[in-house]
Amino acid sequence: MTTQTRNDVDRRQIAAKIVPIIIVALAGIAVRTPLAAAHPLAALLLFLWIVADTLMLSLLARSSGKPEWSAVLGVLAAASFTVWLGSPSVVRSVLLEMPLLAMTMAAVVLGHVAWATTRASRIVKRKGVDRTERWVSAASEIFPAALVRLAVAEITVIHMALFRWGGSVDMPDNARAFAYHKHLTPMCATLLILSAIEIAVYHLLVGHWSRTATVVMFILSDVSFVYLVGLIKSFRFRPVLLTPDGVRVRAGFLIDQLVPLDAIVAVEAGFTGEEVRDPATLNAALLAWPNVMLRLDRPLHRRSLVKKREPFVRVAFRLDDPEPFIRLLAWRLGHRAS
Repeated sequence: MTTQTRNDVDRRQIAAKIVPIIIVALAGIAVRTPLAAAHPLAALLLFLWIVADTLMLSLLARSSGKPEWSAVLGVLAAASFTVWLGSPSVVRSVLLEMPLLAMTMAAVVLGHVAWATTRASRIVKRKGVDRTERWVSAASEIFPAALVRLAVAEITVIHMALFRWGGSVDMPDNARAFAYHKHLTPMCATLLILSAIEIAVYHLLVGHWSRTATVVMFILSDVSFVYLVGLIKSFRFRPVLLTPDGVRVRAGFLIDQLVPLDAIVAVEAGFTGEEVRDPATLNAALLAWPNVMLRLDRPLHRRSLVKKREPFVRVAFRLDDPEPFIRLLAWRLGHRAS
């Protein structure tokens, strides 16, 4: 597949995820207009048709072939639930006055939940798969996968910020961990102190102006502070790993990239600034200059939340003590070659 073709596919995938949200949101706004209130039955049927048709087209755009019937059932269930939840009271009352349509929509939702629960129970019982991955995959059978991943990320950050204050780092039994958080500690502590001062000042100043604004600022600033604490703590709990499969380059919650061992041709501690700043280099060093670089024999891709980024052929990152990592990785590369 050429780069242009791959970019076209990526843009189509992005559009298939974003455009339906915009269309459904606009339809939800339209169903609350005075015209819709004057003709609630027509508004209900039109709202249901737009949501179902939009979600189905999105499914077809994201599928490489013919979608499975379980996916179609999930789309219809999502459309039914969205219409019920997103309709104003005047439109919802019309739906309740049409028992056949209401029962059909309820049957679709219950059918999806029952079938998805059956598949989810099989996934949970699988052996040889990480427990968290099993539960995430099982939940993705019932709810949208993107929503499940977002919820897991939110819970992980909050748990890290509020409940993890000690213990071992996150790594499998057959891996070696290499820390990179020590050089970040002074800057992170300064950032936390400045954030706390900023929150206090905002509360004092805004409190004299508007009570509602104070509550909103309290929620936003405190949630942001919790997220910042979770991110800073993740630097210690998520070190760079050297596994039998390769190097897992991590930077807290921000970066988690596995570099296969068979793709690495060299590990170096000396390199130029041009190489670090090159777009073909994945720079995972945070607030510091990297001291380790991996050179690859083929380009690898790193995906972001919104698009597929340009491939990289080098990986740069910083470790608190790079010499043991370089020696061990160089030994493994030599052992692999022999």
